[in-house]
Parts: sequence; C-alpha cells; structure tokens
Amino acid sequence: MTTLNASTRRQFLTLLGISAAAVSCGTAATGASSGRGQTKTLRYQGWAGQVTLPELAADLGYLEDVKLKWIGNTTSGPQDIQSAATGQIDFGGAFNGAVVKLAANNAPIKAVISYYGSDKEAYNGYYVLDDSPIRSARDLIGKKVGMNTLGAHAEALLDIYLERGGLSRGQANKVEPLVVPPVNTEQSLRQHQIEVAVLGGILRDKALAKGGIRQLFSDYGLLGAFSAGTYVMTDRFLKENPDTARIFVTGVARAIEWSRSTPHKEVVARMTDIVKKRGRNEDVAPLRYWKSWGVAETAGRITGKELQLWVDWLAKRGDIQKGQVSVSELYTNEFNAYKAGGAGTPSPSPSPSKSGS
Repeated sequence: MTTLNASTRRQFLTLLGISAAAVSCGTAATGASSGRGQTKTLRYQGWAGQVTLPELAADLGYLEDVKLKWIGNTTSGPQDIQSAATGQIDFGGAFNGAVVKLAANNAPIKAVISYYGSDKEAYNGYYVLDDSPIRSARDLIGKKVGMNTLGAHAEALLDIYLERGGLSRGQANKVEPLVVPPVNTEQSLRQHQIEVAVLGGILRDKALAKGGIRQLFSDYGLLGAFSAGTYVMTDRFLKENPDTARIFVTGVARAIEWSRSTPHKEVVARMTDIVKKRGRNEDVAPLRYWKSWGVAETAGRITGKELQLWVDWLAKRGDIQKGQVSVSELYTNEFNAYKAGGAGTPSPSPSPSKSGS
C-alpha cells in the first residue's frame, strides 16, 4: 500500500495526534451536565449550505426534548471529531479511518451510528476536465488532486486507487493532494488550479449538471456500497448522559429511515426549509441535487466491518501498529433503539417542529 508523503503525514498526525492530557482537559469541559441531571443541549458543528442528519432529526421532532446548539461550521471530519474528543462539542462525525486514527491516539471516544456512505447515488467522484489527458492512475503522477481535507476519506480512496493502478510508493508520493474548500473545488478545477477535483453530494451533481467534466473513478466504483463515516461521542458523555445519547442516536436513525421511505421531493423540500429557517445566508439551490445519505445498514447500525477495513488499511501503511486498536471497543449500538415497525419507526408524515439548531 502506498503511504502519505512526509508533509502530508505530519499534517495528519498533527490534526489527530491530540494528547491524553488535552482529551482529559477537554472532556472535563464537556456539555455533560452536573449532578444527576442529564444535558438536554448538544453542541455541534454544521456544514455550510447543507443539512446534517441531526439537524433533520431535530426538525422532524425525533430528538424529543433534546436541543441542538450550532457553534459554527466545519469542512473537515477529522477536525470535527477532534473537537468532540476535547469537549468543544458533544458529538462529531468523520470518515471511519479518521475515527480509528483518533482512537489509536488514546482518545476516549465511541462511534455510535453511521451517518454517511457511498452507494450508486451518494458517492465521492474524482473528476477531471473533459479535455484532460488524465485517464489512469499513472497519469496522476505530478498532478494536484483537490479535496476537503488530508488524511481522511478522499485521500484514503485516492491511495487505494493508486495502489490498484500499479504505482510504486515513490510514484504515488508524487501525486499531490491539496486541501480545497468544498464550495471552491469545482471552480479550482475549471480554472486549472488543480487537475483532479473530489466532488460528492450536491456539489458533485451541481458540477455535473453544468457539464465539462468527467469521472476518473469513484469510491463506490472501488469498494461498492459501504458506510463510510460515523458520529462519535466521548465515553464520559455516554456514561453521564445515556438517555440523551439514546434520544440522539435513535433520532438520527429515524431520520435515516425517514429519508429512505419519503419521496425525494419531500426530503429536499424539508431540508430547504431547514436552511431557510436557520438564517445563515446560505444558498439553498444546490439542495435539489441531494439524493441519498449512502448509509448501507438499516438505521445506521454499525457492524464493525466498516471500521475493520480502515484498521487494516492504517496498519498496512504503518500509521498504527497491528493489534493496536480493537474494533469491538471502537463502537457501540447500545444507544440505537430504532426497531422496524416499532416505536422507533418514523411516522409517514411527521409533524414539523423547530430544529433547535
């Protein structure tokens, strides 16, 4: 397996290599309530111009008396879960490889539910301009690939593509991944600032609708359908706020299944309304391109295989020691009370409620 170049590796380790002292200090300041009461407010980071599953769950009334408190936006999953681990927010979500890496650095976190993945409608594509000479992995040598962050989902799949394309470690190190804000990635490609753009979700479909680009490969094409990322909470938060955690995780699970069973136009309309109501001066037009969360399992339940894949990958690259991380200790489904046909099943037409975000 190819490895990250030295600069990229340092950036990744800096991002995820928080110390035990930092985690201990951060969790002391977590949103967990004092005394016997459990917190009913969950601090989180959002994504500009997009609706997250917790925001959708809140708007549908699935979070019951638990409220969301938005503290800002993120463009990086690793940064989001680091903020959760240090107690700046109460939950964060990231690519499962980043979750494994953070746990390997002794962060006391647990993955509680899958929230995004890849399928035939929801995937990350690696795009070049129509007239680009790039047709294969070997053509990427010396080229720039723009993505939202380093050391996470986009770079992991690029790494796999290069290896399958037969590139040596030295050759793969000559492919240059660059951080480009998601909203600027398409423009950077069209202006020839990068040769390849990693695009997913509504930003991908918006770019495809405009034309002039073609897919080199996709994560779905490489690995098939799979859940790619999970929300994490700290062990301390889960211990001190089990009921709140159960409401949150089950609410997100219900939102996943509501999205599957509800007509596409209704889901998009709901998300558009959420963005308009929160008043952050965001463009709602791209939301019409939303298609799927890409979560492979019912209600986002974690099987372990979606984490084991990246435990093996990181060990093969030398980023963690073999046996350093136990998958069974990385996640829990304890707080996911969704049951098909039971109390956890979303109603056909849930009553709107304030999102609390």
